[in-house]
Amino acid sequence: MKHSRPPTRVPLALLPALVGALFLLPGAASAAEPEEGLRLYGGIGWGYDDNLLRVPDNRPAFGGRKSDRWRQAEAGVVYNKRISRQRVAVVAKASKVNFDHFQQLDYDGRDLQGTWFWEVGNKFEGQVGALYNRTLAPYTDFFSDERNVREQRRQWVDAGYKMHPSWKIRTGFTRDRYEYELLRQRWNNRTERASEAELLYTPRSGSSVGLVARRVKGVYPFRRPAATGVLVDDFTQDELKVRVNWYATGSTTLQALAGYVRREQLSFGEGKTSGFNGRLNATYTPKGKISYNASLWREFAPIESTIVSYTLNRGVSAGATWQATGKVKVEGNAAYEQRAYNPREAFSGRGELSDSLRTASLRATWQAKRKVAVSAGWQHQSRSGSQNLGLGKFDANTVMVNANVLF
Repeated sequence: MKHSRPPTRVPLALLPALVGALFLLPGAASAAEPEEGLRLYGGIGWGYDDNLLRVPDNRPAFGGRKSDRWRQAEAGVVYNKRISRQRVAVVAKASKVNFDHFQQLDYDGRDLQGTWFWEVGNKFEGQVGALYNRTLAPYTDFFSDERNVREQRRQWVDAGYKMHPSWKIRTGFTRDRYEYELLRQRWNNRTERASEAELLYTPRSGSSVGLVARRVKGVYPFRRPAATGVLVDDFTQDELKVRVNWYATGSTTLQALAGYVRREQLSFGEGKTSGFNGRLNATYTPKGKISYNASLWREFAPIESTIVSYTLNRGVSAGATWQATGKVKVEGNAAYEQRAYNPREAFSGRGELSDSLRTASLRATWQAKRKVAVSAGWQHQSRSGSQNLGLGKFDANTVMVNANVLF
């Protein structure tokens, strides 16, 4: 099961934009910082999915039915306060999701995030924060009609020192903890601790280039049972990458984080693997009403399975945003990702261990009032499947309508 949000958790229109502005880094906050104070948020939503549980074509549907509808209600608070050179940003949101047919999936969601952006003098700055998220785990690679709520807890600290107007050193530490409600998914509970250091150069042009060294250690407290005993999913991943933020022209920006990665995991066939990993993002915003974005990536990603331990994902995506009028915005995106699975040491099978995911989405947002937004969207997802992994082919379409207010 990949770690991504399920189709029932499509964000509403007003809050994500505000949250994005709230959690800007200190250096960028002055240009787009939201208004200070406490603001209340509320939203309602409706959705329909013709294959909610991502049932493969070669398997029968649960209870003879694939589709379902759901209703969603959300409420929360947004707080932003600057005290001298310090800033505090907090978002707290509670949601309730109810399904018409698969009622056993009903759940109460939680999203909490708080960050203190600190500055000391003219040379020291950073942030300290924590996050808690409770949501329904995705069914993309997990065949079940049982509710499987996932909780994520994250804490982080980041500090930077300006040695020179153009040179900066930075260090950061992050702890992520994932817990699954479903007993037969507890093998996926894990804690990941990451530490990194970066040397960053920023010339007068505003572009920047940095060298990043990072180590991630993953610990799984419950050992996954297998025919040969138990599997140890603990891993250590070391990375040495170059980070680039290049303002190529007044309307084109390129961002890249790429380099060498080495991963050690005992339950993997050879125990070690290494190679090039990275991601490239490009945005093009010409004068007019349409802007464009595209991404390329090659990255390791975890997957929960007794056959494979992780995947090497290669993908590409492209999108466009059309500001049709002062109140209407239309967004379209498409992505293709090929996943190459790495077998565990105990795996003796043969054949292709790869599949692919395709997604496409279209969403329109109407800013009915300054504080009220209404959005409607469609999303398509398909998987090619892998017979050796027991993953069949599927197609799914989702339709959503949301309305929210921030006051």
